[in-house]
Amino acid sequence: MVFEDRTDAGRKLAEKLSRYANRSDAVVLGIPRGGVLVALEVATCLSVPLDVFLLRKLGVPGQEELAFGAIASGGTRVLDQETIEALSISEQEIEQVTDSERAELERRENLYRSGRSALNVKDKAVILVDDGIATGSSMRAGIHALWQLQPKRIVVAVPMAPQKTCSVLMNEVDELVCVQTPPFFYAIGQFYEHFEQVSDVEVLAALEQANQAVLKKAV
Repeated sequence: MVFEDRTDAGRKLAEKLSRYANRSDAVVLGIPRGGVLVALEVATCLSVPLDVFLLRKLGVPGQEELAFGAIASGGTRVLDQETIEALSISEQEIEQVTDSERAELERRENLYRSGRSALNVKDKAVILVDDGIATGSSMRAGIHALWQLQPKRIVVAVPMAPQKTCSVLMNEVDELVCVQTPPFFYAIGQFYEHFEQVSDVEVLAALEQANQAVLKKAV
C-alpha cells in the first residue's frame, strides 16, 4: 500500500482507531513535523483534541542520518549503547549532540505552543502519532517521556513500520496500531506518493485547525 499523502495516511490510520472516537479521556499527540499532519486527520476523524509531542534524533557525528539515540519533550533521553560502542562515540560527542538537539527541541516547542500550555495527559488514553517509524529509537524516547506524565494508556499509531521495530515497541506500550508492516523497508518516504518536507507554518496551521474544531465542539 502506498499512501497518497500524510492526510490520506491519517484517514486510513483513524479507521483502525475508531474505538477512541468521541472519548473525553482520549487525546492525540503528533510528532512534528510530518507526524502532525497525520495526527490532525486522526484527531479530526475521532473528534478528540490534538497537541504536539516533540522528539529529536541524536545523529552520529559525520553520519547524522544514523541515530545513536533520541531526546523528547520533558528532557527524556534514550541512548543506543550498541551503536555508541560500535562507532566509538565519545561522551563529549554525545553531550555536544544532545545539547544542540535539545536547543532545537526547545525552540520548536516554544514556537508550536505559542504560549499555550501542553495538554494534560494524566489518566488519559494517549494516541502518539507519527508519519512512520524506521528504527524506533526516537519513538522509544517519546514513549519513555510520556510514561512520566502518567497517562492511563499509551497507543502508538503510525501508517507503517517494519515488523521488527513493531515487535520491540509493542512491549513498551499498551497498544501499537500500524496500517501496514511491509517486509521490505528502506525509508518512510517510499510508502508515500507525496512526501514533501513539512514546514513550521504547516504545523502551526494544523494545530490551529484542531483547536478551532475543539472550540466549535464545545459550543
